[in-house]
Amino acid sequence: MAYAYLFKYIIIGDTGVGKSCLLLQFTDKRFQPVHDLTIGVEFGARMITIDGKQIKLQIWDTAGQESFRSITRSYYRGAAGALLVYDITRRDTFNHLTTWLEDARQHSNSNMVIMLIGNKSDLESRREVKKEEGEAFAREHGLIFMETSAKTASNVEEAFINTAKEIYEKIQEGVFDINNEANGIKIGPQHPTTNSTLSSNQGGHQAGGGCC
Repeated sequence: MAYAYLFKYIIIGDTGVGKSCLLLQFTDKRFQPVHDLTIGVEFGARMITIDGKQIKLQIWDTAGQESFRSITRSYYRGAAGALLVYDITRRDTFNHLTTWLEDARQHSNSNMVIMLIGNKSDLESRREVKKEEGEAFAREHGLIFMETSAKTASNVEEAFINTAKEIYEKIQEGVFDINNEANGIKIGPQHPTTNSTLSSNQGGHQAGGGCC
């Protein structure tokens, strides 16, 4: 299908925070409670609509284990957006965010849009990380922030779409060099010639499974 732009995303964070579940919920609108650990990198894609224009999201879901970190780093370089995910029921996954963020910023394009996601918001009774802590971390580091639930689909659409909106706005402002595909943005065959406002989303599907 023709698209105006293609945006490349990477999903990063500790093992078991729900990275693959978020991707599956966004691309297939389903939750897979039992899954294998992601080995290396898996891939998903979905078309969304911004002001009537098709935007293709190409999403790379990375393994959280330290042993795969060198593979993960190679995918930072070509990404326009990153979803940095922690589990609100596991304090250690929040404590590791600084390391993930340093890694991302060291190996990525300096204009990459980073969305901080506190996942598993449906498990409120097991919460170890307050929402305010996530908000404060995001403010301190200049990130967008949302809490999501891959299980109930709460805010999953919004997390992916709002990241795309931020990238789109940076394109309009001339922040991204859209002729350099190393920035994680590719001009499609129906490239728009006018600036426009942002609207909603629709459609899509994914290849790959697992949920870690």
